[in-house]
Amino acid sequence: MGSLSITHWLIVLAIVALVFGTKKIRNLGSDLGGAIKGFKEGLQESEAVAAQTVPIPAEPAIDAQTRRTASQQ
Repeated sequence: MGSLSITHWLIVLAIVALVFGTKKIRNLGSDLGGAIKGFKEGLQESEAVAAQTVPIPAEPAIDAQTRRTASQQ
């Protein structure tokens, strides 16, 4: 009852095509494709910038044994 079959989707698609026309739907598809392409390029660009940055080295960790020996001396 809750799921839509393929015939329901075909009817919806036909109604949308009649209301908006195929030219507007085609333009919408190309705009959406361009947006996705731009998004992917932006992700690749940000990953390239992140790969070029040099990580700041962390200070060496002092474990508990080193602290005990240093405080005892």
